[in-house]
Amino acid sequence: MPTLYGVFRSRASRPIWLLYELDATFDHVPVIQAYRLRDARAADAPLNTASPAFLKVNPIGQIPAWVEDDLVLTESLAITNHIARTRGGDLGPNTPAEAAHLDQWTLLAVTAVEGPALEIQTITGQGGDKTAEGQAAISICAERLRRPLARLEAHLSAQAYLLGDRFTVADLNLAECLRYVQGHPTLLGEFPAVKGWLEACQSRTAFKKMWAARMAEPV
Repeated sequence: MPTLYGVFRSRASRPIWLLYELDATFDHVPVIQAYRLRDARAADAPLNTASPAFLKVNPIGQIPAWVEDDLVLTESLAITNHIARTRGGDLGPNTPAEAAHLDQWTLLAVTAVEGPALEIQTITGQGGDKTAEGQAAISICAERLRRPLARLEAHLSAQAYLLGDRFTVADLNLAECLRYVQGHPTLLGEFPAVKGWLEACQSRTAFKKMWAARMAEPV
């Protein structure tokens, strides 16, 4: 049986959401980030990204990791794309062209969206950084996002999902990267089609199941 390593409060949320969409059976090992522990080296520390046992799985010491027979994957979006292609049915690509578009939207998510979106979440989280420097950084990140968001707005104004009329792993990958920007008070409001699409993705039963588990997990 395949095994997923990582806690819900990490990028493991991405493959977990997909696995819930598929009602798939898998072993889940809740490896926590070492930086969240007072002393990851303590004998009674939970399994974490600095634990020797986990470093044998992923020597970089990052989560998630996916082990399936002899295959080991250690990048969250590589894991979701692999699962979708091998067991995802209509959540994966049905044609070579769809496979190419799946790769395109996944790469856009990680190269053009995730970085500035995550920085916005970091600055706005836990009460927010109200300093002039913090607000200036948010403005810079928002401006970096407006070009890819405009691209998405035009695309999603003409169709319900990234690959057409059905939800796929491309939507899941991009939605999980764009989720970080939801703490910005106005940015998504500039792009109503994108905002509506993101809300539709997050209204899915599998996302809600993943999110409830994430919220129940200790911070």
